[in-house]
Amino acid sequence: MRIARWSAIVFVAVLATSAGLRAAEEPIEIFDAHMHYNWEPKPYYTVDEVIGVFKKNRVTGILSTSRPNTGTIALMDAKAGGKTGDLWIVPFIRPYRVRPDIQTWFNDPTIFDLIQDEYKRGYYRGIGEFHVSGKAAATEWVKKTVNFAVEHDLYLHAHSDDEAVEILFSHNPKARIVWAHTGFGLSTERVAEMLTKYPMLWGELSYRSGITSGGKLTPEWRALFLRFPDRFLLGSDTWVPERWASYGETMAEYRGWLVQLPPEVAAKIANGNAKRLFASK
Repeated sequence: MRIARWSAIVFVAVLATSAGLRAAEEPIEIFDAHMHYNWEPKPYYTVDEVIGVFKKNRVTGILSTSRPNTGTIALMDAKAGGKTGDLWIVPFIRPYRVRPDIQTWFNDPTIFDLIQDEYKRGYYRGIGEFHVSGKAAATEWVKKTVNFAVEHDLYLHAHSDDEAVEILFSHNPKARIVWAHTGFGLSTERVAEMLTKYPMLWGELSYRSGITSGGKLTPEWRALFLRFPDRFLLGSDTWVPERWASYGETMAEYRGWLVQLPPEVAAKIANGNAKRLFASK
């Protein structure tokens, strides 16, 4: 009887150990909070192929934008048709028809018409990614866009310097902004100042410099993540085909420094913050 009992205990222990090893080997799930599925004139990958890329890299959710919005619409159509599996798609309206709109959208009333027309589809959760720097954010049409976002409970996804971000909040302090690239090379001190001043600001980390050195988290960024664990998101920024080709490397790089953080902090940055922000209304 003792032998049988001991064998059962060993068997249970082996199962638990095996389950633990499998969990440890499975990469942390990632929500891609900066994904472009551009169609100019056609995408780099088909819808099925891009869904396969996400699945291969254990990306379980995406903040989807495209230029024009055709790409995001195609993904949402695929979702409606049951072709995206468990992939969670959070669609944003991109205020661009063609690439030159990047330089002029903030002074173009027809872009505001585009935003209003796209919103009628009924499923968008935000506006962006849009590019605006410095005092260019102070135009009438940017202010209308910010107010439209607040009125309709939409997020803004801003590729902006810190001056423009401050102007966006000055248009309407109720705005909620995902800060693309978190200021690129802006100092961690200034990033911390911005996050403290604006509780409705979240930093997205694609192309953000200084996070690691030699594959190791820098002390400054580790301290920032521990201080603001609820305020950061990850993104691929697949703005050109080369970013799709290196998608796996981008996700592997994120996972390389996420494991250097406490597990609960890593989980928030990898996917938890996005889940909290974009949960269904």
